[in-house]
Formats: sequence, C-alpha cells, structure tokens
Amino acid sequence: MTYVDGYVLAVPIANKEAYIKQAEIFAGIALKNGAVSTMESWQDDVPEGKQTDFFKAVDCQPGEAIVFAWTIWPSKEARDAGTKAMMDDPEFTSQMSEMPFDGKRMIYGSFETFLEH
Repeated sequence: MTYVDGYVLAVPIANKEAYIKQAEIFAGIALKNGAVSTMESWQDDVPEGKQTDFFKAVDCQPGEAIVFAWTIWPSKEARDAGTKAMMDDPEFTSQMSEMPFDGKRMIYGSFETFLEH
C-alpha cells in the first residue's frame, strides 16, 4: 500500500504565484526521488467551523489562504529513502530555504494507507 505525506498551511494570497513556483520545484524533486505523485490544492470551498477547522489549525490570518497538499509514495521505505535523498539534494535545500509562507504554522504528518481504490 502507498504511504502519504500530508500538509496544511496558510499562504499569503499575495505569494500565491511564488508558492506555485516552489510547489512545482518540490514536485519535480519529489518525483525524481521516488514519489508516485504530488497534489497541491488552493482554498476554494473551505467552511469555518465552530470548534475547529483548517483556518484555526494553521492560525490563518486575513489575506492568507489555505493550501491542502500531499505526496504519495509507493511505501514507507520509499518515502524514507526519498526524503533523505531530497534533504541531501542541493537544488532542494537551496529552493526551499526561503518559503513564501510561515513554515512554523504548517501542519504535516505521514500516514500509512489502510484503504485504497
């Protein structure tokens, strides 16, 4: 079964194009290092919740939008090897050194797939 890295972050709307450019670079490097696919999604129909929601999860501020993204790997082992290779890749480290969003408010995690169709 596949293995998934997931991310939720708040991106300043003014930085949307810079974020898209960086996401393209990230995708190319991830795919080069074994990822099956990447997906980046810009906020469209995201409701505000009463107790919790995406906005609260990343402390989204006025003028920011939610990005929901994930990377699919063929296995946890492929993800571990791919992530290590990415961290050792000078292109990755140079391109990701300046993020067009506040990385401290990004939430992320890795997930073992239990159902896939």
